[in-house]
Amino acid sequence: MITLPGDHPERFALAEEVHARPPELLPTPARASYLAVLVDSEQRAIELAHLAKLCERYAVPPPAPELTHFSARMGPLRLKWERHGEFSSWTLIAPGAESTPFAEPATSLLPDGWLRKLPGRTLVAAHAVIAAAPATPPDEAELSRHFEDHLVVGAEVADGEALAYTDFKIHADGCSRFLLLGRGLTPRVAGQIVQRLFEIEAYRMMALLALPMARRQSPRIVAIEKALAELTDGIARDEGADEKLLHELTRLAAEVESGLAASQFRFGACRAYAELVRTRIAELRETRLEGIPTIGAFMARRFEPAVATCLTVSSRLHDLSERVAQASALLSTRVDIARERQNQALLSSMDRRAKLQLRLQQTVEGLSVAAIVYYVVGLVAYLSKGLKAGGVPLDADLVAAAAVPLVAVAALMAVRRARKHIRDAETTQRK
Repeated sequence: MITLPGDHPERFALAEEVHARPPELLPTPARASYLAVLVDSEQRAIELAHLAKLCERYAVPPPAPELTHFSARMGPLRLKWERHGEFSSWTLIAPGAESTPFAEPATSLLPDGWLRKLPGRTLVAAHAVIAAAPATPPDEAELSRHFEDHLVVGAEVADGEALAYTDFKIHADGCSRFLLLGRGLTPRVAGQIVQRLFEIEAYRMMALLALPMARRQSPRIVAIEKALAELTDGIARDEGADEKLLHELTRLAAEVESGLAASQFRFGACRAYAELVRTRIAELRETRLEGIPTIGAFMARRFEPAVATCLTVSSRLHDLSERVAQASALLSTRVDIARERQNQALLSSMDRRAKLQLRLQQTVEGLSVAAIVYYVVGLVAYLSKGLKAGGVPLDADLVAAAAVPLVAVAALMAVRRARKHIRDAETTQRK
């Protein structure tokens, strides 16, 4: 025994994931029924409780709450339950086949009313009959007995080990039908083929859940494209209503993003489920039977166009989002340029006003200096006259005249000092 580093917390769960959903063994003859139910997250606990009641009836230990798949024998039935991302699947297997195929499906062996009380909404219900293949493939009359007058598709599958037929129609009992005629099939191979057939039907329906949404979105996309074309034309004409156009573009962008948010999960799921359908069809390894379209050919004609519609609508929504964003960016740039021009004009106007104010201020300062000189020299003249009257030998006029340049210089220096003090204070405030 070697000593390893500590295990990753998910190591064993991930290692077992590839073994999580093995196909059930199907003897020949046998009957199988399949149910795919859309279950909301709040219904998961109810679903487990409902399964636990069935387990209790047949004295079978119920699955643990954390399990996502469960298989057990319930009396004459083999039941398999699987929890998927959006739905839960139920597979019921009963040995033997009735004289009239599909008359007594495996679901008829469940307790009365148990199936009806399952939580969720049924999306797929299907029955399969596994029987030995006759010497020659069934003719049209024989197939009509199983599938009425519907178009039947089918092929040799598993490299010729079996014949598989279906009509992909919901019959009067609310279920679609699959007929598997084996040529010495082992139970394991039969189980694999039936599981793939059921999964093709389930994933097909899950993928097509996006189709009604695509149909609802298409007229909305056409209207948005038309409105965007008109707005883009308005941008090109440059009629001066940029603010209004930008408002309309913002509204369109919000509408497109709303459509994306409401649909992209469903469209993404459609893409993933469609790929699973293609994979399961490829795994059947079909060989064409004369006069009957294969499952792959039928899906290419009937299923793939619907998927393409959904993916095209998704692509158009993404394209619209990009186009609206580009138009908004273009118009925003133009609006920004116009605002920059307005701001530049405003700044130029403010600059001219500032220069005028500076000149006016300088004029006022000059007048202020003159006024200060006038009043101070007047005071000096009065003082000189007073001193002269008191006996001091002064010429008052000469003293006043001599004081003019001195007072003027002192006033100019005081004004300059005050101006410098203001500039220093503004510089300090900016820092």
